[in-house]
Amino acid sequence: MKLYSRIIGTGSYLPPRRLTNAELVTDLASRGVESSDQWIVERTGIRARHFAAPGVCSSDLGLEAARNALQAARCQPQDIDLIIVATSTPDMVFPSTACILQNKLGANGCPAFDVQAVCSGFIYALTVADAMIRTGGASKALVVGAEVFSRILDFRDRATCVLFGDGAGAVVLQAADSPGILASDLHADGKHAGILCVPGYLSGGNVSGDPLLKMDGKAVFKLAVNVLDESARATLAKAGRAASEIDWLIPHQANIRIMQSTARKLALSMDKVIVTVDQHGNTSAASIPLALDTAVRAGKIKPGELLLLEGVGGGFTWGAVLLQL
Repeated sequence: MKLYSRIIGTGSYLPPRRLTNAELVTDLASRGVESSDQWIVERTGIRARHFAAPGVCSSDLGLEAARNALQAARCQPQDIDLIIVATSTPDMVFPSTACILQNKLGANGCPAFDVQAVCSGFIYALTVADAMIRTGGASKALVVGAEVFSRILDFRDRATCVLFGDGAGAVVLQAADSPGILASDLHADGKHAGILCVPGYLSGGNVSGDPLLKMDGKAVFKLAVNVLDESARATLAKAGRAASEIDWLIPHQANIRIMQSTARKLALSMDKVIVTVDQHGNTSAASIPLALDTAVRAGKIKPGELLLLEGVGGGFTWGAVLLQL
């Protein structure tokens, strides 16, 4: 019998501290940085984001999202035989955040590893988990995107510090005899590494380089809108489906303008786009599963609907997944 994988549960978690634009602008003013709610909303669509408390790590956020996904899937931690965590803000250099999360969850023994593809991380991780299930390497996989980007922001740079937030999202994938994940498409181009990066590293017990996020916004925007359209069309072609069949587009929640451009290129109404960037900001690898779970729990997304997930991030990485819930 041919194996496929299906999502049987979704979950998410946001740290309690919610920071509105007005609150962030006040904090930036105390640092001598000028901004405004209007400036942020017009350029990004973001109105609020969540920041984790000191000492709270990606694994802590991922743990809560994982528990919620397992509950939705009616599974116990011991049922999971594969854990993949997508994150660019790991708890430590090593071991992986996935191993730390695994122990906190009580799912010890199964393979657990991280995927680092920045904002495309969840798309990459979901594709890897799907491949492992299809080849018999797992029967129930937990795929998590978790980030604490607030730890790597330069609050003197208003072009970047207003964009990001912390959070986590998760899904449980299960082996099935009918396809859930229909097709995927992954890419990377390292020549663009410098337009979105954190150019710092540990050496001899000290941080070398710059450990804070750097971004060329115009270059990222231009590249993102083109590659997202290409990847979406390639994924649809692999599955033999048309853009008009998509019930919901769930893009990486980076910037409302990028999302609008992507929808326009696919001739999709914004009524078919799941948007959470206004309340969550850009949560990097967490943004797609967080948006997915938010929409599922709100009753927007229903079983049997066709979803196109797509993301683009530092690396430069990008990709898409087409699935039937």
